[in-house]
Amino acid sequence: MPLQKPQITSLALFCKVVDNFGDIGICWRLARQLEQEHGIAVTLWVDDLRSFKRICPEIAVDLDAQKIGAVTVRHWRDQNGVFSADDVADCVIEFFACDIPPGYIAAMAQRTPRPVWFNLEGLTAEAWVEGCHKLSSPPTQSLTKYFFFPGFTDKTGGLLLESGLQQQRESFQNNPAAMLAFFAQFGVTSAEMASLKVSLFCYPHAPVAALFDAWQKCDQAVTCLIPEGVAAEAVRAFLGAEAGVGATATRGALTVRILPFVPQADYDKLLWACDLNFVRGEDSFVRAQWAGKPFIWHIYPQDENLHHVKLNAFVQCHTARTDNSVAFSSGWNAVTGNNEWSENLDESWPLFLADLKKIALMTTDWQNQMMKNGDFTSNLLKFAETVR
Repeated sequence: MPLQKPQITSLALFCKVVDNFGDIGICWRLARQLEQEHGIAVTLWVDDLRSFKRICPEIAVDLDAQKIGAVTVRHWRDQNGVFSADDVADCVIEFFACDIPPGYIAAMAQRTPRPVWFNLEGLTAEAWVEGCHKLSSPPTQSLTKYFFFPGFTDKTGGLLLESGLQQQRESFQNNPAAMLAFFAQFGVTSAEMASLKVSLFCYPHAPVAALFDAWQKCDQAVTCLIPEGVAAEAVRAFLGAEAGVGATATRGALTVRILPFVPQADYDKLLWACDLNFVRGEDSFVRAQWAGKPFIWHIYPQDENLHHVKLNAFVQCHTARTDNSVAFSSGWNAVTGNNEWSENLDESWPLFLADLKKIALMTTDWQNQMMKNGDFTSNLLKFAETVR
């Protein structure tokens, strides 16, 4: 009988933080799922512990190595580290083409058996991804690196989805007392609970001031919940003061309330509990899709507006949409021009608002479609075993 391949029991994940919270957010969720659901010993190398601490308060920013739960976190300070073959994990992942230390690669080449090496790419709905998913690069020091893409079809790696997440969400959303207690910790009043609750997480260039202006004048009361430091200029102008945690003000139909950054599990609950979620980057974008609520994605900006191509590709494949939501999303991302969009908000916001219930119902079909692709972490490990 042929010898059985040894199972993957250890994994090193390298993360350079570019988009303050999206990169580390994805890697932290992946690391925990690998350990908790698959029993893999994970070492997460991160170059920016301060951003990490915003979503994981247990992080100590002054330590080179620490344990958070069962995951080992290492502060990735430079490219000059010296490693031996014993330091190398069974599987090595570089997130979004970050250059891992040359010394680590050299140690990988000395290890027996060779580790499985992945470049974990960013999420996109563009068609070319299906042709590049699982492709290998030319060997480096006798090592082969494979490209693994998350995505929205069965020809990609799928989306990050922890076991039991949907059951947790449904249990929370069907428990009014739990949602009330969750909001109460942030000072949300009973009147605000009865309003349209919106979470807002966006990049600084988002046209937030125009949105605030439209919300103030609309017939529907809106409570906008914003993590501290997000949309700082527009929030400060609205509040008339610095926007620290707990700051709040009401003008017309709009109430703005500043929340602290919260651990990822609580951010999930925020998405589950709100009626509409504005999200940005990749991590919160994926979590919004599992929340079962309408959302607007603020895509990470790229030179020459290449992000608009990426946005359009997702819009075309996303089934939980209406013409009004697509138009609103395009304006929010400056596809049609911020000025034109802002000037028409008094008309476009009520149209989009009227579609929210319809969009929420369509999200169930979208989620079912995504779940058929399998969860990203399991798909990654299955492929790793085939090439090990």
